[in-house]
Amino acid sequence: MDDSDRCYASALRILRHRFNSIAELKRKLRSKGFSKEDIDPTIQRLAAEKWLDDERFAGAFVRTRARKRIGKLRIRRELIGAGVEDEIIARAVGENVNSDDERETAIRTAQRRLPILIRRYGEQAARNKLTAYLLKQGYEAALVRDIVKEIKVAHD
Repeated sequence: MDDSDRCYASALRILRHRFNSIAELKRKLRSKGFSKEDIDPTIQRLAAEKWLDDERFAGAFVRTRARKRIGKLRIRRELIGAGVEDEIIARAVGENVNSDDERETAIRTAQRRLPILIRRYGEQAARNKLTAYLLKQGYEAALVRDIVKEIKVAHD
């Protein structure tokens, strides 16, 4: 078995666990010590065999992360970190994240988290921590501000 065959077999083992973007897979293969001359043909072969597809990866990634109550800004940052191109990210987020659903998810997350934070930190500190948490989860600042105001009215 030559280096390119070992590189291909290693790539398949990596892909067995989860989809990877092309950039992620290249990074992982480089960290295993494979040369660019072995990695490039492997990537082309995997793409031709439909094992690698950044569009499919981005779509699946967005759907999975959105189900875990992650906002589209954080999903976007994570996809950039995975080496996916901007237009693919924009398309995947646009097709797979509904703004109304995201708002409802953020509201449910805030309603679940706020009572715990109030018990722990008090009213005002809890609102600040809730705001920081929702922003960290990737929700837009305007949405977070509206939700925290809504919950304040509902909680008071």
